[in-house]
Amino acid sequence: MAQTDFGRVLSRTEVQFKRASDALTQTRLFSEQSNLNAAYEAAFRFEAILEQAVLLARALPAYTGRPKVQEAVDALMEQAIPIEMGYTELGWFCLRIPALLPKKGSGSPVYIQQALYPAMNRFFKGKVPASYSDCVLIYRHVYDSARPERAWRDHDNIEQNMVTDIITLYLLPDDAPAQCAHFYCSAAGSADSTEVYVVPREQFPTWIYAAFHDRLKEVTLYENRA
Repeated sequence: MAQTDFGRVLSRTEVQFKRASDALTQTRLFSEQSNLNAAYEAAFRFEAILEQAVLLARALPAYTGRPKVQEAVDALMEQAIPIEMGYTELGWFCLRIPALLPKKGSGSPVYIQQALYPAMNRFFKGKVPASYSDCVLIYRHVYDSARPERAWRDHDNIEQNMVTDIITLYLLPDDAPAQCAHFYCSAAGSADSTEVYVVPREQFPTWIYAAFHDRLKEVTLYENRA
């Protein structure tokens, strides 16, 4: 009996989850051996494999041929990855993703695209986005305070292009250096997350002051720019 497309994707999904399970077992083994360097590398392998498995899992329902599958998957993703966004009182745009972005070359950024694009589409539906023609695009990588600092990643090793492309689509005429400077930083917080800010260039010192004095968590987000 010929295998269906659904059966082929199901088989690939099973293989990926088996690989993820093996990587997690290896991570646990290295941890119990107090080999934290090896555990760290194994944990990232687990992360990369699991991301690929989740992408297959998200595609799997569509292969059943049921109608309106993508709408149901998008709604489920919205619940599983509750992305916050909005404008601050000072006119900044802020995006809060409850996850760290993947490492370049080892993790797929597609899962971020699959969650972020529908979220931004819903947010801007029926309203005209602000246009930031001279701004600073800020990536603030927030690490769980329980995570050892040696597990923080170099900014150059984090996949950010896909998020930048989506933000540019809605809020920037261009992300070229002449119109949009880029700034990257890391901080400790209550949980792993990624914060992205679009800040008018002249207000960048105000943002730096707020970040240095740990006031960003107090910033309220609004549906419309004041």
